[in-house]
Amino acid sequence: MQGRRVGECSWTGNEDESVGTHADDDGSSVSGRHLMRTEYALDGGDGCIAEARHHAIGFLDRARTGHDVQVSQRAVDLTQLVVSELVTNALTHGSGPVLMELRLTNDRVDVVVRDSDPTLPAAWPADPGRIGRHGLEIVKAVAEDLFIEQEPVGKRITARIALSDPADAHVTSHRPS
Repeated sequence: MQGRRVGECSWTGNEDESVGTHADDDGSSVSGRHLMRTEYALDGGDGCIAEARHHAIGFLDRARTGHDVQVSQRAVDLTQLVVSELVTNALTHGSGPVLMELRLTNDRVDVVVRDSDPTLPAAWPADPGRIGRHGLEIVKAVAEDLFIEQEPVGKRITARIALSDPADAHVTSHRPS
């Protein structure tokens, strides 16, 4: 476990990205094995959202280089978007520290965000005239699966993102500069 202060965001990260066992009941269809996983505790501040995106990009880069996993640019972009939306929602509407976990299999990345507020979020009906409160709508639209679950303390939201691009199955083995 390591920690540091980044701008307004204090985070503590577990960077043990070894193969792990899946113990959460979030609809995982895999046998419980992840190629990589990592987690971070974010305690607030404007810099936390950007820092969370930075961690997600680094995680996917390490998947490409360390595990030779094919990750499309679309998956990188969608992961950043989902991380931004879920972390923003947790920091804005949740309470206590926000925990972000990233889990990787051969074909998907799970973005898991936890906070201690027991109120489960719900997507609002589509309204192009509404300003704000579109985050969960966006996540539902881009994620392969979305799980929203009550926990003993708070809630857990898991968004599952495919690593390949379903449109053309084109993947890159490195991130463009």
